[in-house]
Amino acid sequence: MTTNRVVSFNYKARYACLGTLSPQTKNIVFALHGYGQLAPYFLKKFQPVCNDHTYLVAPEGLSHFYLEDVTSRSQTGNTKVGASWMTRENRLMDIENYLSYLHTVYHTEVPTGYNGKVTLLGFSQGAATASRWVCAGAHAHQLILWAGVFPPDLNLQDASTTLARTEVKFVYGTKDPFVTEARLHEVEHLFAKLNLSPDRITFEGGHELHTGTLTQLLAV
Repeated sequence: MTTNRVVSFNYKARYACLGTLSPQTKNIVFALHGYGQLAPYFLKKFQPVCNDHTYLVAPEGLSHFYLEDVTSRSQTGNTKVGASWMTRENRLMDIENYLSYLHTVYHTEVPTGYNGKVTLLGFSQGAATASRWVCAGAHAHQLILWAGVFPPDLNLQDASTTLARTEVKFVYGTKDPFVTEARLHEVEHLFAKLNLSPDRITFEGGHELHTGTLTQLLAV
């Protein structure tokens, strides 16, 4: 008979930074990428908002994979790799692992005594990750859910209490194929359960980071 067992061990994981953390920093932004993306490339989208007052940190999903399968790669030569925060396989352990990783990144990058602003921005799959992170204790002044929402398995009572102390914004493109009317209805229903009335910000575009909107949201 096959049995599953669990082992704990030390694990190294990378993340990317943009800008310089200094006494002039007023906003530390943690940017969590979507499915199939990598932190260094995702962070390039934030170059227009990087300045003396804004420091950006992009953690990376711990699960990596080739974006094309073996057959396709042999034909196209495409060896691009992406990352994921979790899948349905062993999902609870994946969540536990990435929360531990994210907490470590947070405490590594946010200096003791820092009195500026902390923003968590989650794009697509990263929005659910950012939501879990806040509800697991990450102190953030602002939570931006971009083209993604809270995961349905959040403890609504605990999440409502935690999120009451956080400014929440919901951002999406008007032509985003993943943000349908049915999806928006589900989102509004979940917001109501959480007793939240987040700012809803839209832009003309699809499933993407929009530079003008990003600049507006992260201005200090």
